[in-house]
Amino acid sequence: MRSLVCPISDEIVNERVTRANALIAILLVVAGFIFNSVLFFIFLLADFFLRAFTEVKYSPVSYISSRLIDVMNFSKKPVGKAQKIFAARLGFVMTLGISVLFMLNLGTAALVVSGILVFFASLEFALGICVGCMIYTYLILPFYK
Repeated sequence: MRSLVCPISDEIVNERVTRANALIAILLVVAGFIFNSVLFFIFLLADFFLRAFTEVKYSPVSYISSRLIDVMNFSKKPVGKAQKIFAARLGFVMTLGISVLFMLNLGTAALVVSGILVFFASLEFALGICVGCMIYTYLILPFYK
């Protein structure tokens, strides 16, 4: 993992918050299928959009995660913001796909994309592994060299 190259930025975020964001994303995706409602996916899509493409300090999920981390009194663990933005952009694209597939009644396809998103988010939540960093390093960075 130390050899991974992520987008360079001086900005940092609390890794504990990003891991809590991943847990909430997992719960929203699962809830969307349990309740058979696209609203959960649309909410997550909007949240990913705010985190990935705007300068808004807190998205709804990030705000909840920050408060949760504060209440649980976890210490801060700084991590670069740029790679988390890249990961949020991947999450946005995947959630857009899930939402469209779900609305087109392509449940199996939506479930497959959701499974991939949940797997990536689970790696982030449980192990702190940023798949967005890996994708950036091995699939995107070589085209810019």
